Amino acid sequence: MTISYSGEVANSSNLGCFWKILCKWKGSVYKLIWRDLLAYLCLYFAISLAYRFALADDQKRTFEKIRLYASQQSESIPMSFVLGFYVSLIVKRWWEQYRLLPWPDSLALFVSAAIPGSEERGRLMRRNIVRYAMLSYVITLQKVSFRVKKRFPTWQHVVDAGLMLDSEKKIFDMMDEKSDMSKYWMPLIWATNIINRARKENLIASDHLVQTMLMELSDIRRRLGSLIGYDTVCVPLVYTQVVTLSVYMYFLSALMGRQFVEDEHSTTDYPDMYFPLFTVLQFFFYIGWLKVAEVLINPFGEDDDDIELNWLIDRHIKRLMEDLFFVEEVYSPPSSFILQRRAEGFLAPVTPNLDTNNSLQRPRPGADNTADTIMSAVSLYHRDRCLMTLEHLGVARSKLLEKGREGLEEQAH
Repeated sequence: MTISYSGEVANSSNLGCFWKILCKWKGSVYKLIWRDLLAYLCLYFAISLAYRFALADDQKRTFEKIRLYASQQSESIPMSFVLGFYVSLIVKRWWEQYRLLPWPDSLALFVSAAIPGSEERGRLMRRNIVRYAMLSYVITLQKVSFRVKKRFPTWQHVVDAGLMLDSEKKIFDMMDEKSDMSKYWMPLIWATNIINRARKENLIASDHLVQTMLMELSDIRRRLGSLIGYDTVCVPLVYTQVVTLSVYMYFLSALMGRQFVEDEHSTTDYPDMYFPLFTVLQFFFYIGWLKVAEVLINPFGEDDDDIELNWLIDRHIKRLMEDLFFVEEVYSPPSSFILQRRAEGFLAPVTPNLDTNNSLQRPRPGADNTADTIMSAVSLYHRDRCLMTLEHLGVARSKLLEKGREGLEEQAH
């Protein structure tokens, strides 16, 4: 899962706020480059020791000429230009692929509203529609993610997870014999057939609800297809090769060009720096920059900053199939509302009891309040509709009483 640190830098005015995140190891640049840096320093010191103790004087003069040539020519490599465009492209693709991941909460919300009731047939239809959406989700991620592939290597593992029936497994096995293309779209077709059947049986009240659910399924199919497209059409290999070669060739030339030499004719009087401090800093920045692209080029891999799809699968299954939309209490409206009335009969304004500090806090990583937010919004909607209706009744009652008083006064006169 992407390393989260936003909670630790919530107040940037604190002294040393951002220094704390520099000490993290997991997902850090230190973890990515320490092996490369260690190998680079070993080569650098090996060349330095050979120059100082193993070469004769005429060999040293030849070494100094090679060192001068490498130092001058290495600056002609447009490393910053090439690397900057490459990393920008990779980060853009990484973020777009994350945003393409569908969250089936909206589909489940539409299904629960379109097929209400606690009857067994309607309940099974609701469950199967969302189950088929989750099955398409898993089949797609099984193709694009190595982690998900290890979790669900065969169709039998999907059956064991409760996302596929044995009869459906036989259909997939038969289709695999005919074509090796991804079958992520098949469960979505089954879901549309269930929706059409529910409409024919009048379990869905209107065609507009059918259209809403079909559009949501179509959006899920579009997103899943785009994910497969990103996995199939990668960044051109030649682009990756050019960037990688330019960075590593630059530092290979720096192995010679950054060496200290005993040049009596040099106009500069640099001290003998046994440790190449600024070369290490440059290595740290440029190789770290390249490692960013190498990590993000596959957002569904096994690096520290890759997206944890198994967690998302577990979250969707638990929230949709167990907790949120399919418990029978969802379809039981509250039996009564607690109403506060003013002395003259009007409803007092309802003020939500909010804790300001808690309402502004960011949820902890891994927590998911989507279901609670949705159900709270639904409850507030019904409550407000009820309150508005009762308030209008109160206003109408007051107007009738006022007219009655005026009529009695006229008769008295």
